[in-house]
Amino acid sequence: MPEPNPEYKTEQSQQQSTQQQQLESSPDHHPERILIVEDETRIARILSIELSHEGYVVDTADNGRDGLDKATNGEWDLILLDIMLPELNGIEVLRRIKAAALATPVIFISARDTTPDIVSGLDLGASDYITKPFEIEEVLARIRVCLRDYAAKNQTAEPADSDELRLATLSLSTKSREVSRDERSIDLTPKEFDLLVYLLQHPGEVLTREQIMQHVWGYDFVGDTNTVDVYIRYLRRKIDYGFKPQLIQTVRGVGYCIKDPAK
Repeated sequence: MPEPNPEYKTEQSQQQSTQQQQLESSPDHHPERILIVEDETRIARILSIELSHEGYVVDTADNGRDGLDKATNGEWDLILLDIMLPELNGIEVLRRIKAAALATPVIFISARDTTPDIVSGLDLGASDYITKPFEIEEVLARIRVCLRDYAAKNQTAEPADSDELRLATLSLSTKSREVSRDERSIDLTPKEFDLLVYLLQHPGEVLTREQIMQHVWGYDFVGDTNTVDVYIRYLRRKIDYGFKPQLIQTVRGVGYCIKDPAK
């Protein structure tokens, strides 16, 4: 990834400094706070410069232990987290963040770019996964979408009568996050649960892979949608295999739907 151009940065900084001063003059403005946990100094510096120019309040940590300490003891709107970190890897940092019941969205930024790596990161509860090398414009766009979705979730109250979703012998509670079929409890990962909620909210409706990616992962996914296929396979193993009837249906060339064949 190229180094920032100093002349470009000076001009950009002047423009964005003016924009930031205008924003900060508003009594309702509260700059979003972003924590960067990245041990590669050059990448951390570029991210810090770009995010500061965008008006975010930024702090950094160059190892997993310091990152975890800052993540759990500070108030953050978003965390950018590398995976291959010294002292404590990013996977373990995320596990401990989730164990502390922190709802702060986390975006993984990693050189590990295989589908299993990406699926594993999302499965652990990451909001997004960006592979290195990356274009800074894409990172900024993903951050904006993630922050917007996080704010929307916090502002939207769930109707009291919408916490139970049912189809045939399958039932799901969005409040307790309990899932069962034929009165047998089923354990789902966070992303499997979110995927099942989205399917059950649209019974009988054919959903494209792009729609599923956008609504379950919270951004407009461009490129390979194999992640959706992987998670559908995981979900089928848990809620369909060994039960009758099969609820998740594949619509070849389009996507998936969930429906009760008896109706």
